[in-house]
Amino acid sequence: MQDERPLKILIISAEMVPFVKVGGLADVVGALPKSLQALGHDIRLAMPRYGQVDPTRFHLETIADAISLNMSNFQVPVSVRRGTVGDAIPVYMIDAPRYFERENIYGYTDDGERFILFCRGVLEALRFLDWSPDIIHCHDWHTGIVPNWMHTIYHDDPFYAQTATVYTIHNLAYQGIFGYRILEVAGVAAHGFLYPQIAELANVVDIMGRGILFADAITTVSERYAQEILTPTFGEKLDHLLRSRRERLFGILNGLDYEEMNPATDHYIHTNFDAQSLDKRPENKRMLQEQTHLPVNSEVPLLAMISRLTDQKGFDMLGQIIQPLLAQGVQFVVLGIGDQHYHEMFQNLAARYPEQVAIFLTFNTEIAQRIYAGSDMFLMPSRFEPCGLGQLIAMRYGSVPIVRAVGGLADTVQEYNPRSGEGNGFVFTNYDPWELFAAIVRALELYRFKDIWRKLQLRGMAADHSWQASAMRYVEVYNNAIEFHKSGK
Repeated sequence: MQDERPLKILIISAEMVPFVKVGGLADVVGALPKSLQALGHDIRLAMPRYGQVDPTRFHLETIADAISLNMSNFQVPVSVRRGTVGDAIPVYMIDAPRYFERENIYGYTDDGERFILFCRGVLEALRFLDWSPDIIHCHDWHTGIVPNWMHTIYHDDPFYAQTATVYTIHNLAYQGIFGYRILEVAGVAAHGFLYPQIAELANVVDIMGRGILFADAITTVSERYAQEILTPTFGEKLDHLLRSRRERLFGILNGLDYEEMNPATDHYIHTNFDAQSLDKRPENKRMLQEQTHLPVNSEVPLLAMISRLTDQKGFDMLGQIIQPLLAQGVQFVVLGIGDQHYHEMFQNLAARYPEQVAIFLTFNTEIAQRIYAGSDMFLMPSRFEPCGLGQLIAMRYGSVPIVRAVGGLADTVQEYNPRSGEGNGFVFTNYDPWELFAAIVRALELYRFKDIWRKLQLRGMAADHSWQASAMRYVEVYNNAIEFHKSGK
């Protein structure tokens, strides 16, 4: 029988809202702890104190000063600051200005060293605070060294003797690959390379791979993605390693923060609404059309994408069908930044079709929320998508998703069936531009039938994608990890 006692859980991540956000990782790490706390667990968080995190604005207090970290052959002094999120959940921030007082969060040649220092700082800070967790929950490559350390340099440390590790893969494509020196910086050079049998990884250090290999349990952000990454197509050269640990791999769908993502209270949108007042929603479409200088017309289907503008998100396919799509008379709004050639593609389209295409080459929360609330259809034709939050937010706000059946998209969006009336969106299977086009055309055809479309909207709005169920599943995995850790395997 599993232990039902409250757990002491440390969640360690490179980013989290409300402090700093680069991608969906920040949303997950900002929301999950609140639901875990509501289940009665002792939750604490850890992240770097970046230059973008203003100590005054976030009421940070210094709780430890000048902790000296041994980094290979040199010492680095760090301090620890404490902030809070939610209902007084502590957030420990490792403050090392040389490494984190920079213009950007990621993208530096010493990123490996930066995040190894951060992880080492967290483990030493816990010792200083005399708080030994039952679980250290690590996220993405930035924290992959922690499970490695628990099996090496901290293996015989009584302070961490009962601590199990859980490692979450948000996107397997970003693995944290570095040269041999990073092992020396991390203090695990004696353990050498891990993948001599994999040509591409034989002479590099893959930090995510080390997290996968050494964690007591591994999770990823949807059940479908957990299955997909066991295959060469989605496994990013780590599928063999993942298959060897498949009994410890669990898929848990990300949730939404329903307090933050609530069309009834969202202060960013023009007119608040819910399922009982869906008739108010068209006012948001009108305001979105006005803001984007598109003709105000409630009958014209308004499609939207909020995304990084990259091949992964399906923009290469979209480029092949954009002309026939616009020939259907739709309006199309895109928000995001990414590859320059996609910036230019949409700038040219907006100039050529000013009454049909609007583009925001930025990321802006206010505009994003207005797009969710004002669009009729939301496109996510991804090449791969570990979980995806966009389709969940879109459904919450009454925008009907059109997606490719991969990862979390396949777990959350089902094709509308005109015979049974079941389904909550439109789905295509193969990475093919004309399959995408066909899915959009099916949506456009149904859009003409307002009563049926309204039922589709209401079905999406009624779905429960809150964090509560996901948090309970994580607690199950935490208890499994503790049992795995005790077994010594």
